[in-house]
Amino acid sequence: MTNMTDGYYSDPNDTPPLAEAVPLGLQHVLAMFASNVTPSIIVAGAAGLAFGGPEQVYLIQMAMLFAGIATLFQTVGFGPVGARLPIMQGTSFAFVGVLAGIAATQGLGVALTACLIGGVVHFFLGSVIQHLRFLFPPLVTGLVILAIGLYLIPVAIKYAAGGAAPFQMEAESFGSLMHWSVALTVVVVALLFKFFTKGILSNAGILIGLVVGYLLAIALGMVNFGAVANAALFVTPQPLPYGFEFNLGAVIAVVLVSVVSAIETVGDASATTKAGAGRDATDKEIAGATYADGLGTAVAAVFGGLPNTSFSQNVGIIGMTGIMSRHVVTIGALFLILCGLIPKIGAVIASMPLPVLGGGVIVMFGMVAAAGLNVLTEVKMNRRNMVIIAVSLAAGLGLNLVPSAVQYLPGVVKTLMTSAVAPTAAVAIILNLVLPEEI
Repeated sequence: MTNMTDGYYSDPNDTPPLAEAVPLGLQHVLAMFASNVTPSIIVAGAAGLAFGGPEQVYLIQMAMLFAGIATLFQTVGFGPVGARLPIMQGTSFAFVGVLAGIAATQGLGVALTACLIGGVVHFFLGSVIQHLRFLFPPLVTGLVILAIGLYLIPVAIKYAAGGAAPFQMEAESFGSLMHWSVALTVVVVALLFKFFTKGILSNAGILIGLVVGYLLAIALGMVNFGAVANAALFVTPQPLPYGFEFNLGAVIAVVLVSVVSAIETVGDASATTKAGAGRDATDKEIAGATYADGLGTAVAAVFGGLPNTSFSQNVGIIGMTGIMSRHVVTIGALFLILCGLIPKIGAVIASMPLPVLGGGVIVMFGMVAAAGLNVLTEVKMNRRNMVIIAVSLAAGLGLNLVPSAVQYLPGVVKTLMTSAVAPTAAVAIILNLVLPEEI
């Protein structure tokens, strides 16, 4: 039964006609597509995988496939799993800094094992998430999200200039006018479509920018299609493609980010019901969303996928369109699963030159930092809170920029202290609990 008010579908169980639901579902995919595959490209690069090679293509495929599967956990659900709300899942930027560091120093096996265990812990947070929310007020969550964005911005600049790996940064072409012309084309086109168009074109602004930048790169002779020609027509996910390698420091770092991600999902679930139905999310919906988040992350990690989370930009689509139907987002999930099973799509994405990707992530990573600032606008900027912000960011980003400052700490502790996110979160939580409120 369809419940429409003034042309809007305001109930999650509403079912728009297929002719309307399919383009709406595709709109959700276009809005999150670039952000979904980018973390896999960055972590693969940090791990030293060949750019455009079969291993990188595989990680991109898993990002698409398990974003779709995790979205089905949310929209369709089973048992306590899933909010049964129109929540789009995708690979999380929150984990990129931590996982890139782990992959670069200890390998993808350690990174994905940490993701698997982090996903299991994240899943069980669903039963206690309501009781943990006091630890993560807007002051703490805003700081953590801001730290993630600030940590990633230098990566974006390196990609735009020609690459983040040492051999790429030492090449004569690094920082060349050709690289920057391609990257800036992506930025300009993305902003033009984002702010001077409406509907699907606006929501897909970054994706369109990447496509235009990619076409320019082809014209400049920067693209090699060899991997696309050699890619298979269908992929079968491989369990534990990099083995199972446990490292306590890596696990702790990923679990800490998982807690922050869970709190972010609570916010997205609440924002979804507010935007689409004008009500607060129920405890059952919040718990179900958290269960789906954790399960999606754990299952993805088994097959080489990175952690996933709810995508805030898709909440904005619901607020803009008024379409609350979870069936629309389910259709979007099916699109992603189809893309994830076709390696040639991943090979095309992997063939994208780094300056093209760099232009896109300048916008995306900047938006992560801006999202953190937006959360912090809810915080009263008194002396107490400003001290917490100052000390937390100084500790998190400072140690990350100068890792040799803690070179004599044990391996596990050093991994945590230099991850940017973990020390920022830990210092912010502790100071928020112990410093007295100002009157």
